[in-house]
Amino acid sequence: MRLKGKTVVVTGAARGLGRATAVACAAEGADLMLLDLCGDLPGVPYPLGTAGQLAHTAALCRKGGSAVATAECDVRDLRSVEAAIALAEDRFGRIDAVVNNAGIAAPSGKPAHEIGEDEWALMIDVDLSGAWRVIRTVGKAMSARRSGSIVNIASTAGLVGYRHFAGYVAAKHGLIGLTRAAALDYAPTKVRVNAVCPGSVRDDTVVEGRMLAEIARALDVPVGEHEQAFTEAQPMNALIEPEDVAAAVVFLVSDDSRQVTGSVMTVDGGFTAR
Repeated sequence: MRLKGKTVVVTGAARGLGRATAVACAAEGADLMLLDLCGDLPGVPYPLGTAGQLAHTAALCRKGGSAVATAECDVRDLRSVEAAIALAEDRFGRIDAVVNNAGIAAPSGKPAHEIGEDEWALMIDVDLSGAWRVIRTVGKAMSARRSGSIVNIASTAGLVGYRHFAGYVAAKHGLIGLTRAAALDYAPTKVRVNAVCPGSVRDDTVVEGRMLAEIARALDVPVGEHEQAFTEAQPMNALIEPEDVAAAVVFLVSDDSRQVTGSVMTVDGGFTAR
């Protein structure tokens, strides 16, 4: 029970990596504040998490005895983030860790010079500025207590380039830069900031959902062939499971990593090692 007595906030918790992370933290004894937009987002070609899915995540976390609260939160809106964090502080008294998981990965299917300004702005706003808004909101209180852990869910797209993903790649590279800079900002107060970079994850938005079909359409290949390509691109010849990423997050949230800050942990089956 490495997280017993800790309160962890997880954004984008309705499903996928967010759900797996929340369940893994609950299994280690954490109390949880689960946040999600709970609705579709114009410009994103696949459905996002719903209120019902967020409630299901909460039910899974409560099975082990964790105290759990939920709230809708739009990381594009600072007031929405501040309100959600205030609810967490009111409910649990303090926030010990935050997992910035909320994000989108809408493929443009176009080279960088053909990406629309609105599409570019949305990607940066959600995947980079959204995490910054959460850090901005929790950083002061964590620093005052001289404790806390912030984990940003980045991507291998934050380490290498991907064709037709210029906005996503730029946002995730920026998120790694934010991680390293914030780690130095908060190091004197013992608040740790780290990032996890998953490879291709088997979840309901990448493998089973509409996003895969959109990527395949953009690259003009059958969906089945593109899923196979995802798998074969991994040196270990397997997609990453959400639970594998969640295990890395639990380590970074726990006191086991008390001397780890500014790190970028890859969970990619060796993809970026080549």
